[in-house]
Amino acid sequence: MKNLDKANEWLQRAKSNMARAKSGRVSPDILYEDLCYDAQQAVEKAFKSVCIIHEIVFPKTHDIAYLIELLGKGCVEVPENLQNARILTGYAVETRYPGDYEAVDEEDLRKAIEIAKEVLKWVKKEMDEGQRPPDSQKSLFE
Repeated sequence: MKNLDKANEWLQRAKSNMARAKSGRVSPDILYEDLCYDAQQAVEKAFKSVCIIHEIVFPKTHDIAYLIELLGKGCVEVPENLQNARILTGYAVETRYPGDYEAVDEEDLRKAIEIAKEVLKWVKKEMDEGQRPPDSQKSLFE
């Protein structure tokens, strides 16, 4: 159960980042880049919670493509429709600080949130399944 508690802590952090991303630009001082960073963080932390449930050791990284690959190596296949989450890595790296990159706008935020929503939905399902006993351990009366 220790892994489950730790995974839930990571998932709670993912949900917190998601809530901030979804809150939108409540002030002109808030940048779309920062809100997209929160969507990226939601995905990163959600994938890390799945790693924890499946006892897959991960390094400190913001690279979502790497986390997807790591899950695959640990026999956890990330569905095809979630592979596009890889594109969010740029929000954790390139756009996190001032620099020379393409402007981030409301449409970019909408896409980032949509991707993060799908990932969180899948992760919730993975974690729910990770809490169930294997078929061999189920009661004959279930």
